[in-house]
Amino acid sequence: MSLRSSLLVFGVAFAAIQSTLAQGGMLNLPATVKAGEGVSIETGGTGHATLYVVGLGQALKRDLELGQPFQLAGGTLYNAGSYVAVLVTDSSTSSQPFEVVAATKPADVSFLAKPSRLPVGIHNGVTGAVYVFDAYRNLVTDSLPVSFLLQNPSGAAETRTAQTHNGAAWIQMDSTAQQGIDKFVARVGEVSSTRIVQQVPGDPCVLKMTARQSGQQVELETEPVRDCSGNAVPDGTIVTFTASRNGTQSSVDVPLKRGIAEVQMPLHGAASISVASGVVMGNQIRWEK
Repeated sequence: MSLRSSLLVFGVAFAAIQSTLAQGGMLNLPATVKAGEGVSIETGGTGHATLYVVGLGQALKRDLELGQPFQLAGGTLYNAGSYVAVLVTDSSTSSQPFEVVAATKPADVSFLAKPSRLPVGIHNGVTGAVYVFDAYRNLVTDSLPVSFLLQNPSGAAETRTAQTHNGAAWIQMDSTAQQGIDKFVARVGEVSSTRIVQQVPGDPCVLKMTARQSGQQVELETEPVRDCSGNAVPDGTIVTFTASRNGTQSSVDVPLKRGIAEVQMPLHGAASISVASGVVMGNQIRWEK
């Protein structure tokens, strides 16, 4: 239907609602219709009439015979919202409002997940939000259960369930204990959607170093550095070695390479050597040589 025709139909419909000629009983149809379903319309009297149906983004015109059952085919009305049906005869006009509501069966899920990258073991660190739509992209406002699953590469998974409210549901979940690419899945009935969440190691948890003589210097080396879940801390993480002697300090920052940090420091006489990364302190060594 052209824009001009649609505007004409709208004008006829609203004029009919306000018309003093409006009569009850000539037009009868359900007060609520589900999107995509057929609509059975009953009319009174005899003769020819024109039916107008006007709603959100839709304007229909049908010719019919009064007193005979009339059927709007399935798929004709598909946008959820308020509608009005107007029956126009040669002598009178009758109108009836009705609602088109979303279909109950979900057909699509819009799934938002954040963040896409975070450390392991973060309480309520992952958020998922779901919007449920029917086959005609109407928001399904019926309350429906939504299951959320966060699964790491080893197969370990966390699951939660939430109910939709006005078509939406959301959840917070803990990031899992293992680094890697996790699958975050939201499912409503037979419809599901998957997002990817990359989990990276957390901060160093335990630092332990050893020291040995190397010529005129002391050679310091950490054991492989891991987070509190046992994941290897990524290369490039800074480890600080500090030597304290006679009230003075000297420090060296070293990035992890292949999981360990190592450095040579010139020392003459006794000193106290410590190691740290961020806020995590490691062991101390009393160097006497």
